[in-house]
Amino acid sequence: MMHVSVTVNTADLSDLDLRQMAQLGIDYVDFGNGQSFKGVKEQGFPDLDELLKLKKRVRSFGLDMNRVTLPNISRRFMEGEEGSEQELENSLNAVRVFGEAGIKIVRQRFEGDVFKGRGLSYEAIQRGGAIARGESIGLLKEKAETPGQEELQNWWSSFQRAYREIVPLAQDYDVKVAMHPSDTPHPDSPFGGIGLNRIIDDFPNKNVGFVYCIGTRAEAGGSSLVMDEINHFGRKGRIFLVHFRNVRGSLPTAGAFEEALLDDGDMNMFKILLELRKVGYDGCLNPDHVPTFAGDVADLHDSWKFSNIGWKASSLGFAYSVGYIKALLNALNEFEGR
Repeated sequence: MMHVSVTVNTADLSDLDLRQMAQLGIDYVDFGNGQSFKGVKEQGFPDLDELLKLKKRVRSFGLDMNRVTLPNISRRFMEGEEGSEQELENSLNAVRVFGEAGIKIVRQRFEGDVFKGRGLSYEAIQRGGAIARGESIGLLKEKAETPGQEELQNWWSSFQRAYREIVPLAQDYDVKVAMHPSDTPHPDSPFGGIGLNRIIDDFPNKNVGFVYCIGTRAEAGGSSLVMDEINHFGRKGRIFLVHFRNVRGSLPTAGAFEEALLDDGDMNMFKILLELRKVGYDGCLNPDHVPTFAGDVADLHDSWKFSNIGWKASSLGFAYSVGYIKALLNALNEFEGR
């Protein structure tokens, strides 16, 4: 049975946040900012006692914690700078803490998995004036250079070095390590279609898989690519969380894309749901990158200023998206006679 989760970008959740989540019928909370947990600022990784308090509080509202994020691994580590090994040690300690707290999915961020300056973000005005994020590779006249093969291989070697320590430790604690695709998925990005396969080729471990972002992968090739990848990765049991969102256009077909409401993009989200069911997926569906409705507050992070990647109390966009997903899940059960 699939469930509904939402991403928060802070561990400091208010009663209003949690109460509204419960009222909307949300099941789980995903924590997208690994730096936000208490203890990270002081010691480099979360404090176990504080984490357990947070988990108990979330559970008191009928919710639970689903996916968390490890402390970031920066460019310093990826380029092998002196002293940067502490970043990996912090991630390893975080895996231990999350494992001891009984949290089952972690994500590790690696700086450099996205090629910045390859497309121009813009404000996409959609149905009724809703604001969404668009990106075009044609509108940007001066594009940043793509790293060369040697530079990319060195980056990948640093990624492998980190995963070689994170993965076995996660397995010891029965924790799954989930990678998000490169967003935006410009050609040759480390975690594009080839890179995602490379991860599971290099680490043939059932605890290694993906936060499979439907929207990001649709930006790379549309609904046919998404269906193929769900079938490919899903039947291998490597999809641990799904970012359930819709888009218009793709980089290969239109040279641009726009994020969209679930019922207003190119993809038929019910068909996506059927494919997830077919491969046996039973994790969470997360309405990621939600367009901004009139009266909503847009995300304050400059990289995502035209969409909302983190939950906000009283967000009409999130409420609409959660309700749409729950309706699809009910329709799926009726469709299958459950």
